[in-house]
Amino acid sequence: MSTDLTTEEMKAKVRSHFEDFVNNRKPEVIRANMTADFYDHDGPGEEPTDASGDEQMMRQMYPAMPDLHLTIEDLIAEDDKVVCKNHWRWTDSSSGKKMGFHGFVLWRFEGDRIAERWATVTKPAEDSSWE
Repeated sequence: MSTDLTTEEMKAKVRSHFEDFVNNRKPEVIRANMTADFYDHDGPGEEPTDASGDEQMMRQMYPAMPDLHLTIEDLIAEDDKVVCKNHWRWTDSSSGKKMGFHGFVLWRFEGDRIAERWATVTKPAEDSSWE
């Protein structure tokens, strides 16, 4: 099944998903945003998972990174896919250091929901680029 969403509608859904899922700490939105058979090719620990695996990962990240914030730096959409360049930032709770990593995520839509995810990220490191 493909999608009837426009590229702008898909990009808006990706923006909204990241805003709620990461920045607003609403892990349950993944169940509404993903298809029932959603497949994350690059889930926690670089292992494939489903929506529940990604939800559990975020539930563990929130308390460990209470100021976690994701910034979308670029979105490109074509056909049924959206590519997102993003920057994750937080304060390390043990050292107090500002940390971050960059990532690229490819989302594939079916209907009006996300069906698949592929991601690659840089290694977390000190990040002096945020205030």
